[in-house]
Amino acid sequence: MASGKKQVQQLSRQFYKLSFDAGELSADRVGGVLAYIEKHRPPQTLAVLKAYRRLVAAEVARGRAVVEHAGTVTDATLAPIAATMTRRYSRKVVATARRNDALIAGLRVRVGDDVYETSVASQLAALGSAV
Repeated sequence: MASGKKQVQQLSRQFYKLSFDAGELSADRVGGVLAYIEKHRPPQTLAVLKAYRRLVAAEVARGRAVVEHAGTVTDATLAPIAATMTRRYSRKVVATARRNDALIAGLRVRVGDDVYETSVASQLAALGSAV
């Protein structure tokens, strides 16, 4: 059974590597991989697709900075955040805004698994835990 799981992981990683063009994830390449999988149906197709999807989703998340905000965020605010994250991670990062009224004020920026937060809610929570 373990060898089956190992084969699924190896195959999904091979498909993942084929999904890049010039060092960036390519929608055309992903489409080509999916068409190949549909046509040739590898063993444990569903498991391979799930593992491949996780890899692709993680890569997409690494290239996107989700900026949560309580107030208004303009493109003039998002542009320097994207530029800073692009420099920090040495790859193109695109910033997108998402309203989150629970933050009260400030921002929370999430790039992949990394979170940067300057919100009032997080500062209040830190004060509450220090008391």
